[in-house]
Amino acid sequence: QVQVEESGGGLVQAGDSVMLSCVVSGRRTFDKYAMGWFRQVPGKEREERECVATINYSGDTTYYTDSVKGRFTISRDNAKNTVYMQMNNLKPEETAVYYCGVSPFGRTTTDGYDEWGRGTQVTVSS
Repeated sequence: QVQVEESGGGLVQAGDSVMLSCVVSGRRTFDKYAMGWFRQVPGKEREERECVATINYSGDTTYYTDSVKGRFTISRDNAKNTVYMQMNNLKPEETAVYYCGVSPFGRTTTDGYDEWGRGTQVTVSS
């Protein structure tokens, strides 16, 4: 059984940095899948999650939504079945639950993902 677990969220102030981690267990072929970080705000459905960043299976191709370019960095350690997202200079409007997803294709929409974690809350105070 595949399990996806995010960690690293919390309450921070505007301008602070946070590192999110996502560990995938139960999948022997982690290094064959793309990974993505999405965020969801209250009132939005799962299908409306915003794709923040994605990374391909080998880690040499990444995608970022425009609003986080230059501030967020996605990376992965296939030996540890883990994907990370370093978030710098956080803004209050980025308060959300951040989810990690496993994808055969690395798309920027939720329908491209097979498994999800339960999410980690990031709250940015002004």
